[in-house]
Amino acid sequence: MYRKDYLLRLVEEMTQMISKVFGLKQQKKHNEALLEINEMLSRQFRLNSKLLKSLSAEDIVQLFHSGGVVEADKLQSTARLLEEEADIYLDMDRLEDGNTLLVKALHLYLSASMHGGDRHILDMPRRINELLERVRPHGLPNETERLLFTYTEREGEYAAAEDSLYRLLQREAVDYREGRLFYERLLAVDKDELERGRLPITEVQEGLEELKLRYSHVTQSQNPY
Repeated sequence: MYRKDYLLRLVEEMTQMISKVFGLKQQKKHNEALLEINEMLSRQFRLNSKLLKSLSAEDIVQLFHSGGVVEADKLQSTARLLEEEADIYLDMDRLEDGNTLLVKALHLYLSASMHGGDRHILDMPRRINELLERVRPHGLPNETERLLFTYTEREGEYAAAEDSLYRLLQREAVDYREGRLFYERLLAVDKDELERGRLPITEVQEGLEELKLRYSHVTQSQNPY
């Protein structure tokens, strides 16, 4: 109950702040809008924009570890604020700053989802999907791509997970065995569920065989016989 009440109060305050920021953006008062976000970061999380811009996405996640547990709802709330800040920078034509923050926000949302963040309080799945569309042309860092791979498989978006897997394989950011395990897991998934995830069983089987063929030199070198 405490968690729910806290989240409702937090979201209500954020909604009011975001509405105010929107009005400031409309008036091109970008610095005032950035100040509003910074003040809320400080008030709610004892953080500031300068610090968040200087840290990697994974370093930010570490800030929300408490007692060995990630405070997932605070993390996704921070992601929402970074998303707003990114939009201000983009409105100011500071494209590099804006796009960098969008990727960080996506990483935080994915991490929050992986650690049990409330899916509904900020409509997290929708926010993740919208951010993906925005940052896709720029590509994702390996750490964020790995989170996306795990997230999309867990969500039953199997075709998207396969796409993410192959991007990681092309960068040599994962071992081929992770790909093999992925396809082997999918072989145990109900065929109708695979269809809903846009990766029919025939494509799973083909993907596994293609992976084995592509990395046959690796498997042979690991086989002592």
